[in-house]
Amino acid sequence: MKSVVVETPGKIAVVEREIPAIKENQVLVKVKAAGICGSDVHIFHGKNAFATYPRVVGHEFAGEIAKVGDQAGDFAVGEHVVVDPVVSCGHCYACRIGRHNVCTSLHVMGVHEDGGFQEYVAVNADQVYKLPADLPWEIAATVEPFSIGAQVAHRGRLSGDDTVLICGAGPIGLIILQVAKMKGARVAILDLEESRLEKAKELGADMIINGNTTDLVDAMKEFTDGLGFNLIYEATANAKILATCIRDLPSQAGRVVVLGFTTQELPIRQVDIMGRELEIIGTRLNNHRFPEVIDWFKAGSVKPQEIITHTFPFEKAAEAFQFSDENPDKVLKIILKF
Repeated sequence: MKSVVVETPGKIAVVEREIPAIKENQVLVKVKAAGICGSDVHIFHGKNAFATYPRVVGHEFAGEIAKVGDQAGDFAVGEHVVVDPVVSCGHCYACRIGRHNVCTSLHVMGVHEDGGFQEYVAVNADQVYKLPADLPWEIAATVEPFSIGAQVAHRGRLSGDDTVLICGAGPIGLIILQVAKMKGARVAILDLEESRLEKAKELGADMIINGNTTDLVDAMKEFTDGLGFNLIYEATANAKILATCIRDLPSQAGRVVVLGFTTQELPIRQVDIMGRELEIIGTRLNNHRFPEVIDWFKAGSVKPQEIITHTFPFEKAAEAFQFSDENPDKVLKIILKF
């Protein structure tokens, strides 16, 4: 089979590998479509501290069952499935309290172990979820990024009563926007790329904020009558923006959910947290959110097709990564087709 391998930072190749054997509790998935995520790009550029090389990247992928292990449960050859890339130990503190996505020995396919940019993948049956047979493969590959939207909604206790700010109108920011509008919230969204803000407007944003031309605090005062945002999602990984989100933008009893993962130290004042009884909430990956997202797709509650801007055959993965680097104003989600 063919595999897309980041051999070293900056070097990507399509190589021949053996089709993997499966264990009794695993299934073999024939990959049909896979999405390129920002974290894949970071691994390609050598900017992900968790990745080792060589690495088959890709954690957003879907396909059909090609083989079923003897103890893999109720799966049949030919069924359409999507794979949750989160692999946990099941017995550490985080796992015991139902938060396996922050397991102490967490592994993510495509980061810590080989992922989905290959023609066949062996995966544990408990990571696999069945899909409707009529769901297009490109759409199926977006279940994982939409699971991030489901996770952050859960972590932030998102409701229709909230006035929300989303910092960052990339694919994840636009997914969070769709989830927030689905739940009935009023939403403002911040970015520097006008094309992404226009897409946000199409998807129902109540206010778009171009950080190049508009002061964020002024926008908050206009949008919330000076009361502040009840719920803020920081998805830019910009420490200065996060500091502003904590210091200047929340309402009383507000929540700030942090998706970005810069290692830069953050200057904040305790009084800004204590005085509002502010909650600063971390979020990572997803915690068994795939069934919820699949239900959204079945019901048409969200529009995954709106974040897909380009497709490439998987053999041209190098060209796809280069295109993403060179066209940030045009690219939201690239799907590799197998």
